[in-house]
Amino acid sequence: MKRRWKVLGGLGALALAGVGVLAGVLSHRAACPAPPPPAEGTTMQAWMARCYGAPDVLTFETLPVPVLADDRVLVRVRASAGNPLDWHGMRGEPRIMRLSSGIGAPEDPRFGTDFAGVVEAVGPKVSGFAPGDRVFGVAPGAFAQYVVVNPARMAKIPDGIDFAQAAAVPVAAVTALQALRDHGGLRAGQRVLVNGASGGVGTYAVQIAKAMGAEVSAVCSTRNVDLVRSLGADRVFDYTKEDFTASGERWDLIVDTVSNHGVFDLARVIADDGALVVVGSKDDEAFLGPARRFLVALLADPFVAPRLEGMLAEVRDGDLAYLSGLMAEGRLRSAIDRTFPLSAVDEAIGYLETGRARGKVVIEVP
Repeated sequence: MKRRWKVLGGLGALALAGVGVLAGVLSHRAACPAPPPPAEGTTMQAWMARCYGAPDVLTFETLPVPVLADDRVLVRVRASAGNPLDWHGMRGEPRIMRLSSGIGAPEDPRFGTDFAGVVEAVGPKVSGFAPGDRVFGVAPGAFAQYVVVNPARMAKIPDGIDFAQAAAVPVAAVTALQALRDHGGLRAGQRVLVNGASGGVGTYAVQIAKAMGAEVSAVCSTRNVDLVRSLGADRVFDYTKEDFTASGERWDLIVDTVSNHGVFDLARVIADDGALVVVGSKDDEAFLGPARRFLVALLADPFVAPRLEGMLAEVRDGDLAYLSGLMAEGRLRSAIDRTFPLSAVDEAIGYLETGRARGKVVIEVP
């Protein structure tokens, strides 16, 4: 017995040592390199993140226009939009993400994801798009004048929708859609609550849930009540005045974008056959950050009747086309808080990091 405990103790010590080593490796931050000299020939302006850190590590550079591959589309960007994804990537935090983004410095320095623009050229293996098409979607390096895009990750912009409105949609609205439809299993007639309804994901979640035929409750602060109500919420909780977990009401689905209530408090106000879907958290712990909330939901799931889960969205075939259809029908619009020029992306990201943006922050690209 003593030998067994010694073995277990030794294994535990090794595990702790391994975690300590991993934490140390992931904490390493390489020095920021000097940006390359301006390119010559056919060039563009683009933002790059060549090291981890605050917005002042970002560099605004003159680079060659990206080369078009046979199965890709070259887009002249007219607008892009910021997401928490961008500043998390810029800082390399939570540090666990550096296992995929790069140890010490980003492996891919291209910056930005959401874009809207005009097709400049298409590869010979691409069908369904042609030069001149107005499109929106996701691609690495969207804070730039040109971007090369996988055609499966973009869709056409409906008539009457401008570039700023379209650029704001992709990451946030796809996250909202997948939280409601794929993870939440939302059906027409059900009751859904969106916690954090005035943020990027929240503003789209309210509208998409309404489009799916749900009765929508929304939670936000006093200054955002009118905005959220204008997006279609049937019931709005001002969290400075009322705690929805103490309201006596129950919902079939809660989409939580801010994680400011305990999962057991939320589970008590969800129907037994309902679900809590965690899509975000303001947890700024350096190593795991928002992922801690996902782990809490996973660990708590066996002990409560509702289903609890966290999610990370990934754009899939058909998602952007579905959202384009909602825009065309007038059932989805982007709530844009502020607009910045391409030359001020560092300021835009700094504003996003405050967590006070109402809806989306958009970048105008000359």
